Amino acid sequence: MKLKGLRWWVVGLVALAAVVNYIDRQAFGALWPDIAKDLFPEMDKDGHKAIYGTISTVFILSYAGGQALFGKIFDWIGTRLGFALSIGVWSIATIFHALAQGLLSFSIFRSILGIAEAGNWPGAAKANAEWFPTKERALAQGIFNSGAALGGIVAYPIIGLLSIYFAWKAIFIVVGTLGLLWLIPWLYIVKSGPKTHPWLTDNEKKYILSGQLNQDLDEDSNYDDGYNPSNSELFKRKESWGVIIASAAIDPIWWLFIVWIPIYLSEVFGMNVKEIAFSAWVPYVGAMIGAWFGGLLAQKKLNLGWTVDKTRKYVITLGCLIMIPCFILLKFPGAPKVLVVFGVEESAAITMADPQVKKIMDNEAFKDLKTDKSFIESVAGKSIDEIKSNSEFKTVYETAAWKLPKADASKEERLLPKYGPPSESGIAALGSLSEINKARNTAALIAIVIMAILLFGFQTVIGNVQTLPSDMYSGKIVGTLSGFAGMAAKLGAAGLTILVTFITTGGNYTPAFLIGGALTIIALLAVWILCPKIEPLKPINQ
Repeated sequence: MKLKGLRWWVVGLVALAAVVNYIDRQAFGALWPDIAKDLFPEMDKDGHKAIYGTISTVFILSYAGGQALFGKIFDWIGTRLGFALSIGVWSIATIFHALAQGLLSFSIFRSILGIAEAGNWPGAAKANAEWFPTKERALAQGIFNSGAALGGIVAYPIIGLLSIYFAWKAIFIVVGTLGLLWLIPWLYIVKSGPKTHPWLTDNEKKYILSGQLNQDLDEDSNYDDGYNPSNSELFKRKESWGVIIASAAIDPIWWLFIVWIPIYLSEVFGMNVKEIAFSAWVPYVGAMIGAWFGGLLAQKKLNLGWTVDKTRKYVITLGCLIMIPCFILLKFPGAPKVLVVFGVEESAAITMADPQVKKIMDNEAFKDLKTDKSFIESVAGKSIDEIKSNSEFKTVYETAAWKLPKADASKEERLLPKYGPPSESGIAALGSLSEINKARNTAALIAIVIMAILLFGFQTVIGNVQTLPSDMYSGKIVGTLSGFAGMAAKLGAAGLTILVTFITTGGNYTPAFLIGGALTIIALLAVWILCPKIEPLKPINQ
């Protein structure tokens, strides 16, 4: 039996694994508001964010170690068994989330999940190097990365729908089962690598192997093992450090959004689980388009005769230039002058930002009432006394918990606007609740669109950064370098994740976005300075 285009079946399954990977991973963030309310009812939003940030950091650090570990595992046991081990373990770890009872147990299960999920990326780089010629690698990587983006797109709506029928524990069991089902087609179709696969046609085998230019060092047109340096020699090459530093700078940006999008939307715009589920997927649409765009653009330039060096640097630079202004724009979605352009009354935009109004809009007790059409109509244009006498308002207001200062707080701190119930001006603003909701929803939409454009640029960049190891080294060392680059990237992501916990207290995410812009510039400089010429490398003594 021969199967035409077998390499595309392989990358399709790897992309599908990325979809499953992101559904399993994003379940925690999407369900966090319900998990926090169930397991940590006594804490406020900042306390919940601290626990969420801690567990997420444990996950990312475990992911970092897993990348280096699985880079070697894939080199030792091969792509087929490496993927089976990785996805089998992470699926079981996801199911075990249903048993978590607090910070420690969640950290343990997220740690196991992180170690196992990490295999997906060095495994994809390894599969790409094995199954694709140089000119198709950016496209193949783009297809794989679009799987990650597609996983981000479908994860939130799927979890949102499941949350209607199941509690959060049951949802972890359902999504964990998906990975175990993926093993069936993978083990059946991917029987071996391209050199010995019985279903691979002779023409496709020749096309794949002859196109792997970095594996023909002696230039005799015959496939050979290529440049396979030792670890010590690998780290003596500045090009290796270019890959590692670029990955360590650019990859945390992805984690900034996949970890914090749900919390950002909840904290800044007051969205609940269902609203997040049907909004947080939009940025991943931009990411998926960017993954395809970056791969297709690179392939087009290579087909036109551009060198690999010129192509990679052109596409990476273009993506970075898209990202940088987006980080700046994310500071302004709620600015009155911006909202006016989109049809929001300036007075409503100003009222929305009032700390006393935010107390009500962000309060858990008001999450359903503030969007209830009958309530909005009943208080529209009413005086403060009429709003206070409204039966629905009175019921919710009496059950609401307001943030209070600590017992040892100073007199000045006790007077801060964030503490205590809202003032009468905050309650009176509910008379224009419809306009306030429009302002909030418009600001949220603007932020979501900017994030979509930013992640479009990110995926344009990352697909080409991730092909750099296979552009410069042979398939045997690609998994190792990808693993070390991935580990550095996740260490950076872990640092940024825990930092965000502290620098966004009170819902101000501007410092996090400015850091993201700086990291983009560092990644761009690493590629241009440390990888002066992206091409198949030869041993140092040659």
